[in-house]
Amino acid sequence: MKTFKLYLSVITTLLTFSACTKVIDLKLGNDSGKLVIEGNITNVNGPQYIVLSRNVPFTSNNTYPPVSGAAVTVSDDKNNTYAFTEGPEGTYASDQFQGNYGSNYKMTVVTNGTTYTASSRMPALVLLDSVTDKKADFNSSNNRREITVHYQDPPGVPNQYRFMMWVNGEQVSTVFAFSDEFSDGRYVNGDLVQNILNIYPGDVVKVEMQCIDMPIYTYWFTLMEQGFGGPDGGVAPSNPPTNITPACLGYFSAHTTQTRAIIVQ
Repeated sequence: MKTFKLYLSVITTLLTFSACTKVIDLKLGNDSGKLVIEGNITNVNGPQYIVLSRNVPFTSNNTYPPVSGAAVTVSDDKNNTYAFTEGPEGTYASDQFQGNYGSNYKMTVVTNGTTYTASSRMPALVLLDSVTDKKADFNSSNNRREITVHYQDPPGVPNQYRFMMWVNGEQVSTVFAFSDEFSDGRYVNGDLVQNILNIYPGDVVKVEMQCIDMPIYTYWFTLMEQGFGGPDGGVAPSNPPTNITPACLGYFSAHTTQTRAIIVQ
């Protein structure tokens, strides 16, 4: 079994997806007031969320003004349309459905006289077998730990993954995005290498694994390469790709989700 460092994966694949995504040319820097859409449809039975906000200067804190009063819907490829209700301000939710593997979803957001649309296809679920810890390779002189995820990549089909991690309830802002270009059909032992939060024995670590489609992988992979956290941890002052038309900040993702939690040994 071969270990793959997730943060070193698949540099060449980013160049192949221009047909599915477009680059935002906003020259952000300390600019502010741009619309940010963070849309997530999952396979979990429960509320689905789409969050609308405005970005702030990158030198500011990460408190983004919510965008209220929008009309938000999601439709699927079976001609079902689901209305999203606002509450709290800027957060739109629907508890009428859960996402299905292989289905396509289209988001429509109407705000300030402009209609924004995006589509995403939910991939099949790849099981997260387990999460383990080990002594950190990069600093073996102390007791710091590193987290490893374990799963079987399905052979013969492209798969893309995003991982999120929390340490004692605090989210690690490092972006983890991985494709199977070099691990197709293999059993993967992937190290989630980060230096944001120290991990020691006794800590509680939770990992979420998302199976994502190619445009969303491109979005997160770009942010990972830039070393920023994206909308979950702050909008990066550059031009990440988006699947939203007309182009704005953010993304719309239909993905599977599963979590595992461990007490670090």
